[in-house]
Amino acid sequence: MPKARIVLADDELNLRRVLGAMLAREGYEVLEARDGEEALGLVGPGVAALITDLRMPRMDGMALLRRMSVEHSDVPVIMLTAHGSVDSAVEAVKLGAFDYIEKPFEQSQIGQIVDKAIRTHQRKLQSPRPFLPREGQGRFGLVGRSSSLEQVFGVIEKVADTPSTVLLSGESGTGKELVARALHAHSSRREGPFIAINCAAIPKTLIESELFGYDKGAFTGAVAAKPGRFELAHEGTLFLDEIGEVPVDMQVKLLRVLQESAFERVGGIKTLKVDVRLVAATNRDLRKEVAAGHFREDLFYRLNVVPLHLPPLRDRKDDIPLLVSHFLARFNERLKKHVTSIAPDALERLTNHTWPGNIRELENVLERSILFADGPILEIVDLPMEVGAAPAVPVAPPELDSARASAPAQSLKDLVRRETDRVERDLIRQALDETDGNVTQAARRLKISRKSLQTKMKEFGLRDPE
Repeated sequence: MPKARIVLADDELNLRRVLGAMLAREGYEVLEARDGEEALGLVGPGVAALITDLRMPRMDGMALLRRMSVEHSDVPVIMLTAHGSVDSAVEAVKLGAFDYIEKPFEQSQIGQIVDKAIRTHQRKLQSPRPFLPREGQGRFGLVGRSSSLEQVFGVIEKVADTPSTVLLSGESGTGKELVARALHAHSSRREGPFIAINCAAIPKTLIESELFGYDKGAFTGAVAAKPGRFELAHEGTLFLDEIGEVPVDMQVKLLRVLQESAFERVGGIKTLKVDVRLVAATNRDLRKEVAAGHFREDLFYRLNVVPLHLPPLRDRKDDIPLLVSHFLARFNERLKKHVTSIAPDALERLTNHTWPGNIRELENVLERSILFADGPILEIVDLPMEVGAAPAVPVAPPELDSARASAPAQSLKDLVRRETDRVERDLIRQALDETDGNVTQAARRLKISRKSLQTKMKEFGLRDPE
């Protein structure tokens, strides 16, 4: 597995060297920058996190954060702050920074924060990115006009500007965070912070300090007090994704803050009051989790004030043409392609697919298809095998030959595609065998790029790319 790549921006050379060495020992690849402008130029494919100082020449940390939120919103930004400027770092977190590290720092503290940022970035890559519909395609940042989605729109309209807790349920990839953001954006709290946290991305031993913060000296490495996500979300919205992953012993404290809007930091004795609107999400059946003893019944009822289920894509197939149109426009712009439309048979194949990965899967399929498409129309042969290939035809016994002769034949395009895939798969397998599995050497033999070979290997299921 390649090392995760981190951009480190600070105008102090010694600090870059020390922190860079720490991160290198943790197994990360570090790219150093002297200011925000230089850091922005280093952020690109493969960068999983950015660590930046607040005060730098040319472009400071806050300006860099604003640029990252627009140009590289998937990359977590961690702020470095000196003693006395913690308030600025907390404000940065409210504006979208992932977290902050106070100088002087402990290696264990850095390791925990960066590891969490990397895992969050990886989950974002697997999640559907926010998308805005064209006029007439939908509302609240959701593309579609199906009856099941209209029901979701109706609930958002009724409960967005209320303090009531909302519990979002649905399969992975159905857009739960988009709905949470819509609830925040259409409420009177829209000027306040929207703080999102994925409970599954945090080690169980750290989730309490992440939610409620900690006081100085609360544990080894706690060299300064740190607010938790509830404090950061004061007068705004807190989105707890995958709430079913919260440990049972932690659920008691979560129940209390929902009931009393009060809590104590880890290691603290002062009771803190917060004004937070909570939106939670889960892809599990929490009723079954309650019955199995994995989730507290009283917490479930406290969360389930306004239940809202997001339908899977297979139940809103009428929306697939609209989603396809939206993604065609997005990826044409992003990939510098000119695919203007999709062939009717290709659209029919997409509509009939079951989409176990929901919108996330559809988005990835279309990005891959548009990337490799040669013409202005996306044809069925451009779709990946798991979606575009015709269903396998079973071999009929001789006595059924006459009956099969009267059955409709496969289309020429399907036959050409299947034969082409077979030839490609055999050539790639042969090149890998001849180079003892060395992807780089095999790519040279095939006279294609290493990235193209990795994509083909993944498509044909030969093995995971290096």
